[in-house]
Amino acid sequence: MRNVIFAINITLDGCCDHTKTIGDDEILEYFTHLMQDVDLFVFGRKTYQLMVPYWPEVARNLSESKTANEFAQAFDSISKIVFSKSLESVEDKNTRIVRANLQDEMLKLKHEPGKNILTGGVAIPSQLIELGLVDEYRFVVQPIVAGEGRRLSEGISLQGSLQLKLVESKVLKSGCVALRYLKQ
Repeated sequence: MRNVIFAINITLDGCCDHTKTIGDDEILEYFTHLMQDVDLFVFGRKTYQLMVPYWPEVARNLSESKTANEFAQAFDSISKIVFSKSLESVEDKNTRIVRANLQDEMLKLKHEPGKNILTGGVAIPSQLIELGLVDEYRFVVQPIVAGEGRRLSEGISLQGSLQLKLVESKVLKSGCVALRYLKQ
């Protein structure tokens, strides 16, 4: 069975608003490496529209740093699913919109052959966490206290506490700490 990995940048005070976090080459390298074990991204509309068309355009033009170009190429090569009721169409050839029940669709995807499934953003991952469908968590904790912005746990209603096991940690040059947890 495929694992669902939730990966996100987050500040010390739990903010996961992309405008409040660091985005350097070392963090891009971290996420590029993570994508080697993934063959499907699952997003909601907002996260999808933050990533596309920007990263596919970088992949086509190789217009950024070497590290950013490598991230863009890895991102662009992976199939994507956008769960959305409002998105009319997608710009990316590797993307399809799904309007079906999130739980049913994710259970089906987990049982299909392939590599891991990566999810990011807040809305869809929050729902997947509530449904117990996230197997692994990758947090890049930023040395920032944002004071405001969207929080990771907003809107999550868990039946009980979620027990995770730390299996890997790495301190980055920027002071960020990359943490990898498995669901127990």
